[in-house]
Amino acid sequence: MADDNEDRDAGVKSAQRPVVTIHDVARHAGVSSMTVSRVMTGKRHVSEAMRERVNLAIAELNYSPNLNARSFSSAVRVGAIYSNPSSSNLGAFLMGAFRQSGESGCQFLIEPGRTEAEAVEGLHRLIESRIGGVILPPPLCDSEVLLDLALSSEVIPLAFATAIPRERVSAIIVDDYKGAYDMTRYLIGLGHRKIGFVQGDPKHSPSQRREQGFRAAMVGASLMIKDDWIAPGLFTYRSGLDAARQLLGGAERPTAIFASNDDMAAAITAIAHGMGLVIPDDLSVVGFDDAQVASTIWPELTTIRQPISDMASRAVALLSEQIREARTGNKPEVRHVREMLTLVKRASAGSPAD
Repeated sequence: MADDNEDRDAGVKSAQRPVVTIHDVARHAGVSSMTVSRVMTGKRHVSEAMRERVNLAIAELNYSPNLNARSFSSAVRVGAIYSNPSSSNLGAFLMGAFRQSGESGCQFLIEPGRTEAEAVEGLHRLIESRIGGVILPPPLCDSEVLLDLALSSEVIPLAFATAIPRERVSAIIVDDYKGAYDMTRYLIGLGHRKIGFVQGDPKHSPSQRREQGFRAAMVGASLMIKDDWIAPGLFTYRSGLDAARQLLGGAERPTAIFASNDDMAAAITAIAHGMGLVIPDDLSVVGFDDAQVASTIWPELTTIRQPISDMASRAVALLSEQIREARTGNKPEVRHVREMLTLVKRASAGSPAD
């Protein structure tokens, strides 16, 4: 992946906008309309770089493929706010959400929200577009400001991939603690005793749970956690580069590094290659999420699979169902859907040499 461009989503327009077509997305991405269609429907035979370009164009143009499909005044509309336009998870999220919006017969609108203030502005625009529900991914899923704004505006919020379920809000829940614990135990089982860890964005509740799971596994195995081997990260490729330089630049290196997501793990792999280290002979690298980047780098990444696309599909399906229920005058039942995480063993982790 390329370095993060913090201004990528600066051109995203308000949800109150002229209708954007698939041809507009194709021109913006510099691809054919057929390629855009293949990306949105999850078809194979599309390169990672091409898929990223198309998903970025979709996000920048706020493209909703269903805006022309039915009356705007009566359609069920589901909104979403994304905080990291360069995350490799965004493409999987959009693919699942767009696919399900077609199956559920609803419109899907998106707005950027890199900060809470920007997310509040985006939510106001979505409310003006008369959404019935909104998906809030981390860290926005933990914002009481956004949850209160949605509920007070009679918009049904859904906390996506949250580690802290709330009684008043429906949620797609994942056990980040157990995922990180299992991954750390896997590395220990391979024989690693010197394990470094890259934290996620401190504003994200999953970051805290993943670090807690890592620490619990290390303590349970009576292994020392060196402060120098805990590196800060922000769930971005760029922060992964900085973390790799910290962890690999000291006099004593860890034999394995567990990054809190795959983007940062990919960056660590790149730095290790540049230093002449052989993965996994000299260094094991593992991640979290099983984003597309995990199977496109070399060697392919051992990681914890979080089924983002399927989770996004379930979120859209749940919200569209709740919106229709609310339209009958009934109060929708708050639902918490728990997703299973699985450890995916690939080529980036092995037993230490010493």
